[in-house]
Parts: sequence; structure tokens; C-alpha cells
Amino acid sequence: MNDDKYLAPLDTAIFQRIRKWYLLALAAIALSIIVAQILIQNHLNSQLDDSKVINIAGRQRAYSQKLTKEVLLLKESSEASQRAQVITELGETLSVWKNAHQTLQFGDMAMGISQAEKEEVKVLFENIDPHYNAMVSAVEHILSDYKENGNSIPNQSDIDAVLKNESAFLAMMDTIVNKYDALSKTHLQNLKFKEYLLLAFSLLILLLEIFFIFKPLSVQIRNTIKNLMITQKKSEESAQEIKKLFNEKEKSLQELQELNFVIDNAALFASAKQDGHVVFISKKFNELLGRNDQDVNKPLYEMLTTDEGQQQYLMEVLKSNRKNIRTEEIKIKTTKGESLWLDMSIIPMHQSAQQSILILCSDITERKKNQLKVAQLTKENYEETMRQKQLQASQIVEGQEEERKRIAKDIHDGIGQMLTALKFNIESINLSNKEKTAEKIEYIKSLASDLIKGVRTATFNLTPPELSDHGIFPALHKMTHELSKLTGKNILFENKTEENIRFNSLAETNIYRVVQEAVNNAIKYAEANYILVTINYNDNVLSVVIDDDGKGFDDSILGKVPKNTSEGGMGLFFMKERMNYINGRLFINSIPGKGTRVTINYKTDSGELMAAEE
Repeated sequence: MNDDKYLAPLDTAIFQRIRKWYLLALAAIALSIIVAQILIQNHLNSQLDDSKVINIAGRQRAYSQKLTKEVLLLKESSEASQRAQVITELGETLSVWKNAHQTLQFGDMAMGISQAEKEEVKVLFENIDPHYNAMVSAVEHILSDYKENGNSIPNQSDIDAVLKNESAFLAMMDTIVNKYDALSKTHLQNLKFKEYLLLAFSLLILLLEIFFIFKPLSVQIRNTIKNLMITQKKSEESAQEIKKLFNEKEKSLQELQELNFVIDNAALFASAKQDGHVVFISKKFNELLGRNDQDVNKPLYEMLTTDEGQQQYLMEVLKSNRKNIRTEEIKIKTTKGESLWLDMSIIPMHQSAQQSILILCSDITERKKNQLKVAQLTKENYEETMRQKQLQASQIVEGQEEERKRIAKDIHDGIGQMLTALKFNIESINLSNKEKTAEKIEYIKSLASDLIKGVRTATFNLTPPELSDHGIFPALHKMTHELSKLTGKNILFENKTEENIRFNSLAETNIYRVVQEAVNNAIKYAEANYILVTINYNDNVLSVVIDDDGKGFDDSILGKVPKNTSEGGMGLFFMKERMNYINGRLFINSIPGKGTRVTINYKTDSGELMAAEE
């Protein structure tokens, strides 16, 4: 029995001994930690008391100075109300000062301050008491005189007593504060020394643990691991022998698992020999194909479809693959003349005597039909989108052509006619008739002025330089100002933003063109005399409002797309197209006889604004 105990992997007696020493070491470390915490907490409490005492001592200096200041202020006070207020403050200051002095000497349990026990501190308080008592007596005498005599000025002797003892009191109070600070530092040094002793004790315990606990335990564990590795090696050798015996069974089991997995996921299955004849076909598969039990003697590719071309393809597929699993989507034709789509998996089966194949199918006819429908709908949507794009392109081309015609008409009817009139008037000048010549020259000047105005109007409708150089705000201001001068209309611009904000050039150009179109419509078609363009930017939304007092129109036509330019309305159509192009919104409200309001909203983001500002 003793031999069995000696040969055991882990000796029970050694383990118990190691555990005992380990617990003792942990207990010693825990004890050192607890003692350290007790010392630290005691020191923190002591430091807290010292800080309170030092704080009160420092306040004593301030209150002694405040006491002296109020005594001098009482002497200088000439008004009775002011002297009464100073007397009240002086009494309160004296009360606080006396209570604090008593607390420093004899302690205060409510404040957590104990009585001064150090002999050197008591000596310091004995030395400061005469000065303290002299100042207290002088101030109390001043207060009692005031109560008896009313508005009397304090005696100079009392004032001299306060002033004479204040400096000595301040110097001695500094000595007391320094003494408390030195005692606090002494306590801290003692705590540090005790902490070092506890640290050395803990390190010693750890060192003893290493030599008497961890080292023997590591030797024991190393020997145990060595024995385990020897045992593991023997087990691996035995496992190799066992593995050789079960290789064939594992291979058969794997084939059965693969077969079960496929069968679980498909209800349509069949098996065939190497020459293609059916071995087994499921009842559901037979029903789907429209076959009966007599057709089982036929080859599998003939049973799957009645179409000869499909039979030839299936025969090649079934015979060509004998090693790997093959998956195909195949269209077949049943005996009823129906066309079906099958998702077919062809699995080769390697048996000991012969080879065979397993066919697993899923009916995907509905899925194929849906795919065809989706493809057809996608094609129709694409064609409809292309038709819409072509319609928009043709409308844009028409709009561009209309804009060219308008510019040509403005130049021909306006500038051209004025140039012709200018030419005829110049040619008709007769220098011999000075009176007629002077009249014609004046008329030519007026005509030239109108010509310049017409040229400026035509060129101003093109891209202004302010838009690219300074942004949408200055460009709109410039546009309203110039149009007001050129047309004589009252066109105003109101900017409610605090600063000039830049947007991307595409947005600025399209917004400018929409505002320009709205203002021109108000001038030409609405016959407005007053037009107000208001711009604002709040919550990342740029808003432009164009109000006019023109004749207005029936806004029910806004939902209709004009068939051609002759019917009008193309300007409104292109205003909407421009705002849609930059993901903006356009609102037009008009009442016949009461004017029109056009509102433009364009939402921005912080990234766009930063890029524009840079």
C-alpha cells in the first residue's frame, strides 16, 4: 500500500503541505494589505483634520485683518447709517474670530477637530493669547461704547491697541500654521516608512513562496506532464491501429451521409445503372413526368423527356460524368406535352461491383416563369424610361431652339430695327439745314441710347460674370438692379442671409436661370410693375421667393406638359426640369388679377457648403 502511494502521480501528503504553506503565505499578504489600508485610512483622517485646522488658522489671519479694517472704517465714517452698518459687521466679525480661536485651542467635535495636544502648539497659543485678548478687549470696548453713547467715534486708545497687536498676531499665527504643516509632513514621513516595511514584508513572503511552494510544485507538474506525454504517445499509436480498421466503414458512412443530405432536400429522385437503365424512380417523379410502372425498363434519358433533341443531350450528360457531382438546369417535355424546368443534380455512386448514378431534381418551372416575367417587365421599364428620356431630350432641344428664336427675334425686332432707323436718320442728315440737323442728331442720340440699352438687355440674359465669380447672391442682386434700370419696372432684391454663402456651380446656375425666367415672365407676360425677389438660407435650405403684382394666370395648367412651343408654357416646364435636375423643388401659386408667387427650395448638406466656401 505504501508502494502504491509512493508511485502515485501526485502525492497527497506533499499536496496538502504545499496547500498549507500557500494558504499561510496568502494570509500573510492579506494581513499586510489590511494593515496598510488601516494605516492609510488613519493617516487620511489625520490629514483631513490637519487640513481643517490649517484652513481655520489661515482664516484667523484674514479675520484679524478684516477686524482691523472695520475698526479703521468706523473711525472714518461720518454718516450715522454707515457707522451703524460698520458696527454690525464688526460685531459679526468679532464673534466668528473668537469662535475660530476657541476651536483651534480646545477643538470642536461637530467640525471633527480635536484639541491641540502637542506641547509646542500649546506654547505658541500661550504666546499669542495676550495679543489676541488685547484686540478682543479693544473691539468689545468699542462696541459697548457705541451701544451706550450712540454715534460716538471710537477711542483712539482702542484703535491703537488693535493696530499695535495685529502685526504680532499675524506673525504668530503664521508660526502656528507652519507648525501644523510641519506636523502633517512628519505624519506623512512616518506613514511612508511603515509602507516600506509592509512592502518589504510582502516581497519577502512572495520570495518564500517561490522557493518553498512554486518551485516544488513546478517540478511535480513537470514530472506529471512527462508521464502524460508518454501515455499520450502510446494512445496515439493505438489510435492509428484502430483508425486503419475503420477506414472502409467511414468511407461507406460518408457516402450514406451525402446521399441522405441530398434526398432530404429533394423529393424527385431516381437511380440508374451504368448503361442508363432505371433502377429506381420515386413515385412523385413518375407522376410529374406522366409515366407508369411499365416505363421503368426504358433508359432514364427517355423517361425524363419525350423530345428527341433533349433525350440526346441528357444521354451525353448522364454518361459523360462519372467522378464528380454535376448540377444542371434542364428543360424537359412530359408525356402530356407540358414543358417543365428541373434543377438536376447527378451524383456518381461507386459500389464494389458496379457503378451507378443518382438523379436528384427540383421543379423550378414557376421560378423560371417568374424570371421571364421579371425580365420582360425590366425590358418594358427600360424602354419606357428611354421613351421618357427621348421625350425630355426633344423638349429640351425645342426649348433651346425656342430660346435661339427669341434671341434672334429680340435682335431683329429691337436692335435690328433701331440700327436701320439709325442708318436712315444718319443718311437723311442735311448739313445745310442746321435746325433739322440738330433735331435729327438729338433723335439719333436717343436712338443710340435705346440701342445700347437693348444690347445690354440681350447680353445680360446670357451668363453674368457675377455668378461664377461671386455666387448666387451677388448675381441675383445684379440681375434685379440691371433689369430695373433697363425696363423701368420697380424690381427689388431683399437678402435675408447674414453672409454670402457659395454652393456648387451646377446648383447656382440652375437656380439663377429659374429666377431669371420667373422675373422675365413677370415683366413680359404678367405686365407687373412691382417685383420682389427675396432670398434666405435656414436649416440647410436655400429659399428664393419671386412675388409680382401682375395679372396672374390660371395655375391649373401647371400640371400639363405643353405639346409644342406655340402653345406657350415651355418656360414653366423648363423651370421645373431645372429644379428636378438639382433635386430642388419649385412651387408656383397664381390668382388671376392678383399676381403670382414663385418659390424655389434647394436643400444642401454641410459637405457641399464647405466645398463651396473653400
